[in-house]
Amino acid sequence: MGFREDLKRDILIGDGAMGTLLYQQGADGCFEELNLTDPEKIRAVHARYIEAGADIIQTNTYAANSLKLSRYQLEGQMEQINIKAVEIARDAAADHTYVFATIGGIGSIHHKEFHQEEIFSSLKEQTDVLLRTDIDGFLLETFYDIEELIQLVKYIRSRTDKPVVAQVTLGDIGVLQGGIALTDGLKRLEEAGADVAGLNCRMGPYHMLRSLEEVPLLEEASLCVFPNASLPNVRDGRFFYQSNPTYFGDMTESLVREGVRLIGGCCGTTPEHVQAIREAVDKKGLKPVTEKVVKEKETPSVVVNAPEPPERLPDFSKNRKSVIVELDPPKALSKAPEFMKGAQALKDAGADAVTLADNSLASARIDNLSLGSLMKQQTNARPLLHVACRDRNMIGLQSHLLGMHTLGIHDVLAITGDPAKVGDFPGASSVYDMASLDLIRLIKQLNEGISFSGKDLGAKTSFTVAAAFNANARRLDREVKRLEKKIEAGADYFMSQPVYSVEQFKEIHEATKHLPVPVYVGIMPLVSSRNAEFLHHEVPGISLTQSVRDSMAKHGGDREASQREGIALAKELTDAALEYFPSIYLITPFLRYGITAELTRHIVEKDQPVTIQAPDRTNI
Repeated sequence: MGFREDLKRDILIGDGAMGTLLYQQGADGCFEELNLTDPEKIRAVHARYIEAGADIIQTNTYAANSLKLSRYQLEGQMEQINIKAVEIARDAAADHTYVFATIGGIGSIHHKEFHQEEIFSSLKEQTDVLLRTDIDGFLLETFYDIEELIQLVKYIRSRTDKPVVAQVTLGDIGVLQGGIALTDGLKRLEEAGADVAGLNCRMGPYHMLRSLEEVPLLEEASLCVFPNASLPNVRDGRFFYQSNPTYFGDMTESLVREGVRLIGGCCGTTPEHVQAIREAVDKKGLKPVTEKVVKEKETPSVVVNAPEPPERLPDFSKNRKSVIVELDPPKALSKAPEFMKGAQALKDAGADAVTLADNSLASARIDNLSLGSLMKQQTNARPLLHVACRDRNMIGLQSHLLGMHTLGIHDVLAITGDPAKVGDFPGASSVYDMASLDLIRLIKQLNEGISFSGKDLGAKTSFTVAAAFNANARRLDREVKRLEKKIEAGADYFMSQPVYSVEQFKEIHEATKHLPVPVYVGIMPLVSSRNAEFLHHEVPGISLTQSVRDSMAKHGGDREASQREGIALAKELTDAALEYFPSIYLITPFLRYGITAELTRHIVEKDQPVTIQAPDRTNI
């Protein structure tokens, strides 16, 4: 007999959380390192779960891949840590206990410091090491990214016939990250070769039960759940979970009725939880079900699609020249009225949209959503809001975007954002739950009526999404590759960093002319030599030519002359850019909106057809 045969005949019990018990014992840092430094502590945890009634124990290898180990400078010991983990588990296991090698997910919206290629390479590397050990199978857990999990299942299946348990993590009830229905995700895992497919982490038994009520029995694979003990709480700076083993036991029969054949525990669960599951299975004589009634998925009673804006901003440049002007929200409250005057002046000059930065250079300014909403009401200018990943976690970002939608603001520039340490708040920290590429993708998901977590919003947003373009990159070809990825993620158009070289526009055009979306080329007027030198030497992504710096330097401290020179240079750059690009992005320096209003009129006037007055021949 083996695992697959046992699973057909009986309900099998998995173990609970390794990290929870280690955490309770005061362990900190890398738990996987304990395989080498304190193997007896790991063996004792395994022994407690076996004594509680677990049929399967997992090796202490959840985060024992090179990428996650590198956070502790342990990547060089990856092989040792994994091999030792299997030895410890095998030594602790009784004759009837299965030892499954655990591999945890890496890539998700929470771990965007890693690229997809290096993620899969790291997972394969760990898999190959574990395949050389004495394991009974693989247990893959806490994968937020279903594609990553499917890819790993396929790889393992190509290398071995050992059983594979594949567990994905819910975004919401019945839905995976990205809005993928749980039923579809589990079927795909079955098709990839998983023997058991199911859920673990993030939610407790109640939400997992509700999710499985909508899932039919799989044709070949079995279902499993490894719930958290409860939703987490924080006490005295430490996470803790409700101690509810009896509740786990009570939920076991309901989970079995929904087709589950393997039940264990995740975060917050202990040997007491496993013992409660064991007792429920044995005392009630629970056996695998072969039929079930699937609950129909609930659908929203009303779906409201937001009205589209009168015209999509990326379409403006199809038949005419288009101008976007940036007007930064001020830092001082006293400057808010002046900002509104500027927005009105730019609207009157012909700007298609006024774009508001999101605490640029990590310096605190008046909230751009508040100003954008007031600007829309008071001046009728079209707001285009920058949304930075730096200051808000995923919850805050989604809330912010839904607030924009509610206020009728449809245009977004998705940016990663300058690190907090470059700003004027030395103690501030950067959030970075995601980078701009992920934010673009998730905003487009909102346009499908699906939240970041996969929940149905009951309505669709109608955002157009701009993405940043560093036109001054040393390797323009590499930067264009990034643009192509942003288009794949859903970018509708690009807004470039300021360009200060007439010759550069042709190069940018040649590099980007194949892109199917507009490029708004950045022009930022200079106001002084000091301003020019600061931008050139201290602001990332901006590079001035020597001739431009010399032109600004010749006026010394004469403010008016320097400003006139800056406007003249900007007009020269704008005229050169318009030969290749019908879309211009003007950046207002220091709230001096008169400068960019003049440049906007300069562009708009160039777009007007010239009417030649026929000579009056009546008196000839």
